[in-house]
Amino acid sequence: MKVLVACEYSGRVRDAFARRGHDAISCDLLPSEADGNHIQGDVLDVIQSQHFDLMIAHPPCTYFTNSGVRWLHEDESRWPKLDEAARFFNALLDAPIEQICVENPVPHKYAIERIKGRKYTQLIQPWQFGHKERKATCLWLKNLPSLQPTSNLRKEMMELPYAQRNRLYWLSPSKDRWKERSRTFLGIADAMADQWS
Repeated sequence: MKVLVACEYSGRVRDAFARRGHDAISCDLLPSEADGNHIQGDVLDVIQSQHFDLMIAHPPCTYFTNSGVRWLHEDESRWPKLDEAARFFNALLDAPIEQICVENPVPHKYAIERIKGRKYTQLIQPWQFGHKERKATCLWLKNLPSLQPTSNLRKEMMELPYAQRNRLYWLSPSKDRWKERSRTFLGIADAMADQWS
């Protein structure tokens, strides 16, 4: 298959598909952290210029995530940015590609309104895929089956101290905090490549 991994700078999902023999390309405004087939640029231009069988997209979540909804009410300048983020999200979900997965954290109600009321298809957690951590991730799926858990470590995760199992939430502020929080867990990337190939 020809696979586009949109808004991915880490190369994790791209490389999971490439290891299974697929023609996988990542695209982001940032350079890739890992060597591989990567286009640095606007993914919407890439979608218009090439044919893909599958796209997995990770659009920015800054203005969508439920955990940050309070900032909309504290900073009026965020509303136009939410509208812009919703246009991008809709463009990805409506792309002319047969199979699509768009992932994001749990969205707030204003985001849902702006993406035509489309609710996510599935909610997954890293502990379902071999990682002793929490990070609720929503998947909007088009012509793809729900992702099936591969290694349930919920019990082991719950035995860890609260801050450890919620490591990403409690990361110290830094200029790269957003990058660390946005990387796809390897177990989830492998499950996508195995199950959606």
